[in-house]
Amino acid sequence: MYTVIRRYQGVVDTTEVVRRAIDEFAPQVRAQPGFQGYWVVDAGDGVVATITAFDSEDAAVESNAASATWVQENVPNLVPNPPRVTAGETTGVMAEIPA
Repeated sequence: MYTVIRRYQGVVDTTEVVRRAIDEFAPQVRAQPGFQGYWVVDAGDGVVATITAFDSEDAAVESNAASATWVQENVPNLVPNPPRVTAGETTGVMAEIPA
């Protein structure tokens, strides 16, 4: 599995960006081959982070391009700065399944 974390700073309206990312971008990224998961975090103080997991590095790289395009076309005034991107092979996974 390959994971990408994008951290956006200077977001003008985090609530709106989070809502639109979930409603508009998540279905697009979910349809990509190798999709494992997508999470959006409103960290407050104008910071939004996304975490995306895929089966392969190639799929994750494609999601970076898709994300950049979506931000540029849909929320450029709300997300004025490019994200800091951290990406790599996921070497440890632990998940808790709700009862």
